Amino acid sequence: MAGRRPRKADSVSLERYHGKRRFEATPEPRGRAPRRSRSRRGGRYVVQRHRATALHYDVRLELGGVLVSWAVPRGPSLDPARKRLAIHVEDHPLEYFDFEGVIPGAQYGAGDVIVWDWGRWTPDKSIDDAEASVRAGELKFRLDGEKLRGEFVLVRTGRRQPGAKEQWLLIHRRDGEIVRGWDAEDHPESVKTGRTNDEVAAGQRA
Repeated sequence: MAGRRPRKADSVSLERYHGKRRFEATPEPRGRAPRRSRSRRGGRYVVQRHRATALHYDVRLELGGVLVSWAVPRGPSLDPARKRLAIHVEDHPLEYFDFEGVIPGAQYGAGDVIVWDWGRWTPDKSIDDAEASVRAGELKFRLDGEKLRGEFVLVRTGRRQPGAKEQWLLIHRRDGEIVRGWDAEDHPESVKTGRTNDEVAAGQRA
């Protein structure tokens, strides 16, 4: 349409999430249409330990009415020396926040999932618009959870490539809550149910 401005990249879209899943076959939530959040003070966060084709930790921040998500193969660390690769993946619905269960074989992301950590996240005081910071490729924030605490940064590495998944780094910043050598794999239980991935996969009830 003449005179119409180009549509800005929309971080609240769940089209990619829905397009990858068959909800008649997976227990994952479909999710309702996202509602824009005007909060500048952050929100909830969750980290899910997901044993799919390869083990990884999904770091999800509540932002703009969805869970903005990164897959972190080696898991977050409280040690700034342990910089972690983080792959920016599709936004997830807010209903995914406490999802724990088994995604059946032949489905996207097949494997077992636990709620490994959760809590609140807060953008750095220097940030006026966290969504704009994500688009720009650097987000500084604080986590206050049951396992993760302190100041972190997510920073995109290299330029965006059409069709390719963005590679970022997740780094614990140098603050008073550093724990040298801290490894996510030393803390395997769900904060929601106390179960491990093995117990979820075996169908053990919470």
